[in-house]
Amino acid sequence: MTKADLVEKVTQLGDLTRRDGEVIVETIFDSVIGALQSGDKIEIRGFGSFRIRERNPRIGRNPKTGDRVEVPAKRVPYFKPSKELRDLVNPQEAGS
Repeated sequence: MTKADLVEKVTQLGDLTRRDGEVIVETIFDSVIGALQSGDKIEIRGFGSFRIRERNPRIGRNPKTGDRVEVPAKRVPYFKPSKELRDLVNPQEAGS
């Protein structure tokens, strides 16, 4: 599913114009990105949570030359699905 598909779904559900659907989807994405940039955690009940994980600096290797390369520390977004979402994706395991 693409962002355009998501806009189309929102537009159909709410009987909205395409522009309204785009604004809604953009607002949600911008809110998630802004919260992650400021270090906040986003939790959507029944769906999952987004948070930032810190990666430590490390020494890597250039696969082409074999030279050692310093890889700096960085922050990466991480998504953890809720149990409810995992059960919906894997219904046969939900009853176990």
